[in-house]
Amino acid sequence: MNLRKSTIFDPNSDIIYFCGDVKNLLGDIPDEFVQLIVTSPPYNIGKEYEKKLEIDEYLKEQEKIISECVRVLKDEGSICWQVGNYVDNGEIIPLDILLFPIFSKFNLHLRNRIIWHFGHGLHATNRFSGRYEVVLWFTKSNNYVFNLDAVRIPQKYPTKKYYKGPKKGKLSGNPLGKNPSDIWNIPNVKSNHVEKTEHPCQFPVELIERLVLSLTNEKDWVFDPFMGVASTAIASLLHNRKAIGAEIIEGYVNIGWERIDQAEKGELRIRPMNRPVYDPKEPQDYLPPRIVNLQSQITDQQPKLFENNKNSYNEGTEQTNENNI
Repeated sequence: MNLRKSTIFDPNSDIIYFCGDVKNLLGDIPDEFVQLIVTSPPYNIGKEYEKKLEIDEYLKEQEKIISECVRVLKDEGSICWQVGNYVDNGEIIPLDILLFPIFSKFNLHLRNRIIWHFGHGLHATNRFSGRYEVVLWFTKSNNYVFNLDAVRIPQKYPTKKYYKGPKKGKLSGNPLGKNPSDIWNIPNVKSNHVEKTEHPCQFPVELIERLVLSLTNEKDWVFDPFMGVASTAIASLLHNRKAIGAEIIEGYVNIGWERIDQAEKGELRIRPMNRPVYDPKEPQDYLPPRIVNLQSQITDQQPKLFENNKNSYNEGTEQTNENNI
């Protein structure tokens, strides 16, 4: 697989990685071009990649970008906006609360408020230590792609059966696995994480993989307005999607291209999606890093749990309880 790469908008590319302000890229993207937008915007807390603004001005800047994201999103597409807290003089203000009215203004539909839980982070002294952030999943319409089978996780009791009624003796849970729910326990990228770079707020690839697999189909475009070190691109490319994104810090772009080059050569290591969070009481559950090789899509030291299914979910088409487990 020889990736077709571009630093400017080129619809014939496999990856577009723009170095600069995303507003200068968005103007080149056609209407309804991308299937999934997934990103973590700056939190307005003074990191090197942002200029700290008054909160009202910050929200106005976010609205400009969100407005353009809605324009370039397909009707059956999704937006996943991952945010934490804005901190002002020791007081936290949840950004998902502040941003929700903006998405609502553009008639987007909130499907889930996903809690991303992680076990490590800064220790607070005047309040409880924060150990979660939020992914707001919006769709543009009621007819949207949702491939649940692609991201099911193992059943807790896979052999459990109905003990009475018309289904007596049949498996009570879906044999493909259960719905992972809206609480995701995925380690964040800290110093000992296999994916760690110098970026201070780096996405774990597996977080994006779950969104890419469930909300897109193969060959779809995935857009990250604040691409960082290309974690979204890696998650997209290894599952045969196309990636487009922007990053304002040139050093992060250079790291991102290096990671993509490593993935092409079969040298990039990532944390496997099916590795449980480490439990010192159960060390045998440890799985080694996954080796990404875009030349052959992916080389695994263990198989993927589930294969992608390409069905779309239409609101109003109710599935059985058994299929939703």
